[in-house]
Amino acid sequence: MIHPAIAMTKQPFNIQLAVDRLREAVRPLPKAALFQLAEEGYRSLFEQLVACIISVRTYDETTLVVARRLFVHARTSSEMIRLTPEGIGALISACTYPEPKSRQIHEIARRAVTEHGGQLPCDEEALRSLPGVGPKCANLALGIACGLPAIGVDVHVHRVTNRWGYVRATTPEKTLALLQQSLPRQFWVEINALLVPFGKHVCLGNRPRCSTCPLFNMCRQVGATDPR
Repeated sequence: MIHPAIAMTKQPFNIQLAVDRLREAVRPLPKAALFQLAEEGYRSLFEQLVACIISVRTYDETTLVVARRLFVHARTSSEMIRLTPEGIGALISACTYPEPKSRQIHEIARRAVTEHGGQLPCDEEALRSLPGVGPKCANLALGIACGLPAIGVDVHVHRVTNRWGYVRATTPEKTLALLQQSLPRQFWVEINALLVPFGKHVCLGNRPRCSTCPLFNMCRQVGATDPR
């Protein structure tokens, strides 16, 4: 239910103010898995892409443990290709769908070695051609590892930006297209780092914590159910 005062607001959404408030709000919260791994030194394009595949439909807490365990054994495509898909599967067994993910990871390593000399290119089309790599993983990896302006839209970025009323889209893919039109480029990579912890701990899917949200007076609460 939209708060009456919010419903009457006609001013454009101030994304700079929102980002400033979000930075402060998420400071004490656990970081999104890929950004945490990057801080720990797992910053290569291959590592980020592999970690993102592990993260699909897997909690960040599990993703971190699983990715670290795998990277103890292989951090480069040349090292990963020496493992079998079964061996990779055993190392990542705690994540969701370990068997198909292990085959995808092994094939990405093989193609990195055979097609790119062991180094994946910082190119969206090349990454999207790899098995299991969709727009979210391609963009996150390109943003974190390559420093390219790219927006990683997951369930949290999709839900929160639509709840704000900043975009209006029915799918993450459509949200990505709209954000590419409206979101200033300096926030393209950071928006995922901000909205994953914010979406997990404040702007929840059910019963969002609107009463303590630092963006409450800006948000249109689109689709918010049972806000607290």
